Amino acid sequence: MSSDVAPDTPSGAPTGQPAGLSAVLDDVLRAGAQLAAAEVARTRALAAAGHLALDVMADRRASARASEMALREVASELAAAEYLSDRTVQTQISRALTLVDDYPQTLAAWEAGVITRAHAHAIIDVGAPLPVEVRGEFDLLAVATAEGLSPGRLRSRLAALAERLQPTTLTERHHRGREARCVRVVTGQDGMSDIVATLPTILAVGIHDRLTQQAHAVIDARNETSETGTDERTAAQLRADILADLLLTAAPDADPTRVDDGPGTLGAIRARVQVVVPALTMLRPGEENVDPAALVGHGPIDADTARALAETTSLPWDRVVTQPVTGAVLHTDTYHRSTAIDRFLRARDRHCRWPGCTVPAVRAEVDHTRDYALGGSTDVTNLAHLCQRHHTQKQFTRWSVSQLPGGVLKWTSPTGRTYTDEPLPYSPAARFVPDDPPPPDPGEAPPPF
Repeated sequence: MSSDVAPDTPSGAPTGQPAGLSAVLDDVLRAGAQLAAAEVARTRALAAAGHLALDVMADRRASARASEMALREVASELAAAEYLSDRTVQTQISRALTLVDDYPQTLAAWEAGVITRAHAHAIIDVGAPLPVEVRGEFDLLAVATAEGLSPGRLRSRLAALAERLQPTTLTERHHRGREARCVRVVTGQDGMSDIVATLPTILAVGIHDRLTQQAHAVIDARNETSETGTDERTAAQLRADILADLLLTAAPDADPTRVDDGPGTLGAIRARVQVVVPALTMLRPGEENVDPAALVGHGPIDADTARALAETTSLPWDRVVTQPVTGAVLHTDTYHRSTAIDRFLRARDRHCRWPGCTVPAVRAEVDHTRDYALGGSTDVTNLAHLCQRHHTQKQFTRWSVSQLPGGVLKWTSPTGRTYTDEPLPYSPAARFVPDDPPPPDPGEAPPPF
């Protein structure tokens, strides 16, 4: 089975590599397996506690309030014994009931060490909006999908999978979800508070991206000046300060990129998002659940939003031609002038190619797998997207990478273990369904059932 992360354990560490690190890694993996078994045992026990509370009310015409109190009573008992909050334990019981009752395959895979707790929680989180009657099918498909994927990459794959099992379209649910948009303040400590905006995902990601670009512009301008120590704000702190400036004054006032009395460059920065829109989804929006449009790194978006982006953006769209069965990228083109190699790499990679990373390609750097200075060619067979963090890690740590045919990256760790990262295929254009059964023979007796 191919996977994004497929570790191969060598017989021994390469020459010059610390044998101690390989032994420590073995200890970590072994302890992880033992921890998984213990966590699943606790999950089953918590679910049993939840069932006890539900059984108490089974023979009574219990109201929702009474059932809630029964669960709270059991949760309080467990919480007192573990010195935990009863609210925390009640949440744990509810999650345990969901896992045991609705996701038995996920729980078994976690217990066997095939997936981790983070994978299991990703599965039940993504599956939460699904009707109970289709969760069994989602459970089976999710476990089959999870092996070899990081929790972050698994979430994006599961989101598309869950869409196919939804009885209503994403557009219908998005219209209902928009009614919940709001802004609220959560009071914190030390005179600080969180301001939380619930928005359509495409807007939230765009806002965060624009703030990030503006913060980096401030940092770049700061680094270019000769003055030191005047502004030591981090990117996260700058995002917060710029957001406050924009909301309170409609412009980022603290703009060090200004060169005169006019506005600086921060206000001209616009948000960037990477969206994949299948052509058939645009043509047949009623079937969008089969192959939904996706905001890279975040999951599906509704067809109306995808169509609005396609109709209003002034930037070129890249057409991606894929193999109809496997979904592998065969060709890209555009009617606008751009670099063909960059178009191809964005379409092929879609995100950082470090195993498990989900940073979108539009926010990553194109890296020579074999360094250009060492003779590496500037060709799609020697290029791939890496985010800044993993680009730096490739350059300055003992990790190494080679590129195999088809854009597959083979990473080798300091202990000699290898991990393969394959380009995420697009949904196959061809879908095969069983033929309709032949009509019954008029002279044949009807079946007994």
